[in-house]
Amino acid sequence: MFFESAWSRKSIGDVDVVFHDGLYHLFHLVLPNHDFVAHAISDNALNWRRVDNALFIGHPGSWDDLMLWTMHVSQDPYREGKWRMFYTGLSRRDQGLMQRVGMATSDDLFTWRKSPVNWKDRRGSTDPELVKEARKRLPRGISDSIQSIQDSTSCFPLEPDPKYYEASIEEARGWVSFRDPFYFRDADNGWLLAAARTNDGPLVRRGCVAAMKETEPNIFTAQPPLHAPQIYDDIEVPNLFRESGEFYLIGSLREDAKIRYWHCDDLSGPWRNYHDNVLLPKGNYAGRICQDDNGTLLWNFFTDTVADRTSNNIMPPPKRLRCNRDGLLRATTFEGILQRVKGKLDCLRVRPLKPQAGPERSLIQSAQLRMISEAGFQAYVHEEEIDDFVLSATMMMQGFGKCGLIFRVDPQTHDGYYVSLDLMKGIAQVRAWGTGPLGSGEEMMQFRSLQSGNWYDEDPRNVEIRLLAFGSYLELSVNERVVLSLADDTFAHGLVGFYVETADLLAKNLSLELLESPTQSDDHLANG
Repeated sequence: MFFESAWSRKSIGDVDVVFHDGLYHLFHLVLPNHDFVAHAISDNALNWRRVDNALFIGHPGSWDDLMLWTMHVSQDPYREGKWRMFYTGLSRRDQGLMQRVGMATSDDLFTWRKSPVNWKDRRGSTDPELVKEARKRLPRGISDSIQSIQDSTSCFPLEPDPKYYEASIEEARGWVSFRDPFYFRDADNGWLLAAARTNDGPLVRRGCVAAMKETEPNIFTAQPPLHAPQIYDDIEVPNLFRESGEFYLIGSLREDAKIRYWHCDDLSGPWRNYHDNVLLPKGNYAGRICQDDNGTLLWNFFTDTVADRTSNNIMPPPKRLRCNRDGLLRATTFEGILQRVKGKLDCLRVRPLKPQAGPERSLIQSAQLRMISEAGFQAYVHEEEIDDFVLSATMMMQGFGKCGLIFRVDPQTHDGYYVSLDLMKGIAQVRAWGTGPLGSGEEMMQFRSLQSGNWYDEDPRNVEIRLLAFGSYLELSVNERVVLSLADDTFAHGLVGFYVETADLLAKNLSLELLESPTQSDDHLANG
C-alpha cells in the first residue's frame, strides 16, 4: 500500500504504474495542490520507496502553471528504450477552467523533460492564420518559448477539437473537460485517449472517451469519440487494452464512485455492457492498468469520503485482471499478498463468541466445520487473536437464515468488523461495530457501514470465499472475484471467525494463514 504521511495535509491522488526491468514505477498526483507528479518504486508492488519527483507545474505564464492532473507513462514506440508521459495541465490564465494534454519524455523513467510548446491545429495544419489563432490562446509568456512550427516534431499541448467535443469555456458548462490521457498501441497504430465531452446532447450526459490518432511520431489528429454513451457527466481516467481478441475499456464514474468497463471486438464499436460491468465497488476510483510478467494489473486509489476525494486516500494493493469463461472481466486478489504468508493456524479450534443461550453448536466432521444456530446470532471464532491474515473456505449454506464473517473482534466488547453475506442474493456488506465512551448516550453505540458489493453465482449456497486483512486494507473475494476492497483502520487486532443466525453453515477446505504486515517503504531499493 502507499499513502502520504498521516500527519501531512497531503494525500495521494490519481495513480499510474509502469513495470520495467523488475521494478514497478508509481507516478501519482499529490492532493490538494496538484503541483507535482510524485514517483516511487517497488520490486513487489506492495512496499514502496519515494524517489525524486517526476514533474512540476510550469513557470508562471506556462500552459501548465496552475495544476498537474492525471498522467500516463508508456514506452516510446519510435525510440527504443525511451519513455513518454502524457499528462493533464491547467493554467492560471484560464483559472483552471480549460484542461489540456501535454507530453514529457525520459530516457530512464527517473528524469523527465517537458516537450516544447508548439501549436498546430488539430489536423496537423501549419496554416499561418491557424497558427496565429493558436498563439492567441496561449497564456502570456509562452510565445517566447515556442519553437519553429515548421521544424517541430510535436504539437503540444493538445486541446479538444470543437468538431467533436466541447472546446470552449464560453459554452454552457463553463469549463472544458480534456484530461486523463491514456496511450494505446495496437499493431502499428497509436491512439491517445482522454476524458472529454461531446458537443451536443443533454448537458450533464455528454461524457465520452475522446480519441486522437497518432498520424506521425508525437502528432495526434482528433477523431470522433471512441465511446460516447450519452448517460454520464464524464468518463474519467480511461484505459484500453486487448485480451483474448477482445478490447476492454475501463473508466471511472463520479456518479457512483465506481470503476466500470465496456467491451467490443473491434475499435470501431459498438461498445457493449455485460449484466455486471463493475470492476471494483464504491470508494475505489481512477483505475489504471499496467502489464507485468504475469498479466494485467489494475491500480487505483481508495477514499472513504467519495464526496471529497482529496484527503486520506491510499493506494491499495493492485488487483489481477482476468477474464472468465464468458468473457467478463474480473478483479482478483494480487498474488503478491499471498506470498507474504508467515504461518498457519489450526482453523478448526473454535469457540462461541458469546455465551450459548439456545440450540447452538459447532461440529468438527472430517476436517470440516459445521456451525448451527436455530434461532439467534452466534459467532464461532478461532482461539488466537491476530492482526493480518488470509481466511479461505468453501461455504455451504442450509436453510434460509443469515451467515457471515467477523474479524479483528475484541473478545470482551465484541467490537470489530462484521461482514454479512447474503448468499442467495449475492450481497456482501462490511460494517464496523464499536463502543463509544461511557455516558455518551446514543453515541455510545457506534455502527458504520463501510462498503457493500455484489456477485452472481449459479450455485449460491456453495461459494468459495477469501477474507484478507493486510494492515488497513480489507478485501473479500467470492469465487475468486474481489467483491469488497477498502481501507479502514478502526480495528487492528482481534478474533476471526464465522457467524450464523437461524442457519446451518458448513465450512470446508478451511485455511487461516498469518501475513507479514505491510510497510510503507523499502530502504534497500536503489534510487535509480
